Amino acid sequence: MMNSLITHPENDVASDVVFVKTIPGLGVFELRPLDMEADIPLIHNWINRDYAVYWEMKGFSVEEVKNTYYNILEKAQVYIGIFNHDVAFLLECYDPQNDLVGKYYDAKKGDKGMHILVAPFEKSIPNFTWTIFTVILDFIFSDAATQRVVVEPDARNHKIHLLNKRAGFVFQRILELPHKKAHLEFCTRTDYYKALQSV
Repeated sequence: MMNSLITHPENDVASDVVFVKTIPGLGVFELRPLDMEADIPLIHNWINRDYAVYWEMKGFSVEEVKNTYYNILEKAQVYIGIFNHDVAFLLECYDPQNDLVGKYYDAKKGDKGMHILVAPFEKSIPNFTWTIFTVILDFIFSDAATQRVVVEPDARNHKIHLLNKRAGFVFQRILELPHKKAHLEFCTRTDYYKALQSV
């Protein structure tokens, strides 16, 4: 694993960046809250591409995407990931106890759910999606209150299943959610750090 520097710029009152990870030889990753006006047109572009089919918003108008995120923000935190000053990914963090998935398993205090969407690549960077994944998990686990990360990706999304396994997620069972058949997977901080040792 590459050496990296993680900082929390909470002392920078002029910045809305909440997390920074610098990876020597690659660059700087930052997370900031979603800006509805600036970011929604970009997200609309992403979710209408074929690779984002599992996001389940293909065909939505810009206004429909905006309304969807107003609803999401009532129960979740939404962040935009920046790589070397360019928007690179979207992260949604939520409490499974207050979410539909929490009705399908024994949701506990300290569980944190996440959804991620990576921007379409303009140029290929080796292991870039994996690097984004580690930035996200470093951010989520930097909160001491988080005990495990819970994901429920579409059962057909084989790429994300491989990524989850690489990061230490452990498959639990298939969930029959109203809108999809999903994999329920958990990752504790220990699982994640152990997985990083073998990468």
